[in-house]
Amino acid sequence: TPRIMDSTGGLSHAKPGDRSSWTKSHEQGNGGCALTFLPPGGRLGGMANHAEEADAVAADAACAVAHGAAAPAGVERTLVAVFASPVADYLLRYGGDLGYHAVLVEPDAARAPDGALPAIPTLDATVDLVVTDHHRAELGVLLRDALRHPARWIGVLGNPRHEGPHVRALGELGVPPEEIARVHRPVGLNIGSRTPPEIAVATLAGLLADRNGRLGGFEF
Repeated sequence: TPRIMDSTGGLSHAKPGDRSSWTKSHEQGNGGCALTFLPPGGRLGGMANHAEEADAVAADAACAVAHGAAAPAGVERTLVAVFASPVADYLLRYGGDLGYHAVLVEPDAARAPDGALPAIPTLDATVDLVVTDHHRAELGVLLRDALRHPARWIGVLGNPRHEGPHVRALGELGVPPEEIARVHRPVGLNIGSRTPPEIAVATLAGLLADRNGRLGGFEF
């Protein structure tokens, strides 16, 4: 007897010929999330390999969450926004909504809001760090300090059509080229963002795409 995996990850059993009735019932009661039929051997029919199978199951689970199912426990991750700025405000707000532990680093006490850190903290492999103002005099020093840690991702906002000022700043501090190359620029997806909230959305979308091994865009 084939099994049916629904969008919540639950398994049911169906008799041959039940596909249309199950699909109709599921679409009416669960927002149209697709059902995935598992043959008796347990593999997903028509899937070329385990990677395709995993993608199909993940897509079903994501659909279920979008329609109100409980989200699975996420991977621990931290977002560090460097320098207080309008973009940093939105990054911290939206990043928290996405499950990040959001942290602001602001070395200037006159600009620092409550809770901001004055220097780069310890950064482990769960950390994505974004410098939100490439005009600040502290740019090179803070990036140098960040590069001393095994952060997962380090990036600087700015126009990608010319070399970022961080390259010269880090070079003058003696940071080797291979370490400077760890700094990503641009930091987000190309969605035509102009305003601080749009830039934050593009940045976070880019981080999620990178974490999930996806290019970002309309291709699935």
